[in-house]
Amino acid sequence: MLYHTACWGTIKENLLSNTSSKERMILHHFNETFIQLLILLAISVTVIALSKTFNKPYSIALVLVGLILGLVDIPFLEEAENYIVQSNVFQAVVISLFLPILLGDASIKLPFSHLNQEKKPVIAMAFVGTLITFIAVGFSVYYFMDLPIVVAFTFAALMSATDPISVISIFKSLGVPKKLTTIIEGESLFNDGIAVVLFQIASIYLLTYMEMGWEGLGQGLLLFLKFSIGGVVVGAVLGWIISQIFKFYDDYPLEIVFSMLLFFGSYFIAEHFEVSGVIAVVVSGLILGNYGARIGMSETTRINIDSFWDTITLIANSLIFLMIGLEIQNIDLSGKWGLIVAAIVIVLVSRTIAIYLSTLPIKGFEPKYKLILNWGGLRGSLSIALALSLPQSFEGRDNILILTFGVVLFSLLIQGLTVGPLINKLKISQKTEQSEE
Repeated sequence: MLYHTACWGTIKENLLSNTSSKERMILHHFNETFIQLLILLAISVTVIALSKTFNKPYSIALVLVGLILGLVDIPFLEEAENYIVQSNVFQAVVISLFLPILLGDASIKLPFSHLNQEKKPVIAMAFVGTLITFIAVGFSVYYFMDLPIVVAFTFAALMSATDPISVISIFKSLGVPKKLTTIIEGESLFNDGIAVVLFQIASIYLLTYMEMGWEGLGQGLLLFLKFSIGGVVVGAVLGWIISQIFKFYDDYPLEIVFSMLLFFGSYFIAEHFEVSGVIAVVVSGLILGNYGARIGMSETTRINIDSFWDTITLIANSLIFLMIGLEIQNIDLSGKWGLIVAAIVIVLVSRTIAIYLSTLPIKGFEPKYKLILNWGGLRGSLSIALALSLPQSFEGRDNILILTFGVVLFSLLIQGLTVGPLINKLKISQKTEQSEE
């Protein structure tokens, strides 16, 4: 052991002696940042462990800890915090790295039979409800908050979808019935893709389409269909191909790698062809988790794939929610509380209108379920990451960031902390419903 340590020390000295001072500085900076990021990960995992010990949603605890770390100056964490909350880093980590992981994990584990049973509320809320929220928030912000129409509808797109990263992690820990969990997951998975498409249209093309009048409306609809249907096609093709490959192997480490290639490949290939990467990942995950599992996964493979993605998702969630809290140091909320409160009210009212209007034609849909789905429509890291992706030259970017961050904090901390007691008060937890049966 001492011999090997000595050899490594010699090798390290030789490597350092053969590098320039600039390269050594870069290497040292990388090592220091990496160590501090590991410390942040250790803090996150510790918070999760404590939250699970007391049976509390860990996502909320991580946001609170992140807020504290962002507000308190801790010298040995300063470099990591400054690095991780840069706009481009936050956006890249959440959208390009963690989003395909979390969407893929959720979709591969969602049985199509469950989704098919709840297809009416899922379709109604994910498609009709998302569009109603988008329109309601956009016009309300434009008329009542006197913000430019592009700013209003760009913000509306950010608020029109529930965040699966937040919703799934919180609601699964609360033991809600399978029916409600499926609706929440289904809505979250599909309306994220729609929200991203609406965000792209609102922030880039809205003014052009408005100037074109009815022709612009048609162009906008065609672009929406292109993004959405294109994402479905890419996800379906890649999901089918990887499912066929699974038939030829019974080697779970290799099959896990194939599932990783599927999720990231679906996302980036779809984005390359300028269609929805989010929808592509969801569709590919649903196909692999249902069709692929049936034709090509052994029980051992299924268990190990689920365990692998459980672990990766836990790491992703632990960093994401901590990053949301840390991001506060880059957002100046002073003097904007009136706008934030107004935005929160508009988003809550718009969500209520969307839930009740979109589910109105569905017979037998319980009012208490609508209440939970309404209050459980949390916003999270995807909204912040998309807001941060706006270029610095985008007029109204600062207002969008402030409003988005304010609504997300309210959503996670207030709604997230109170949705559990609301579920218990309405007596719709899984244990309660089983005892009543």
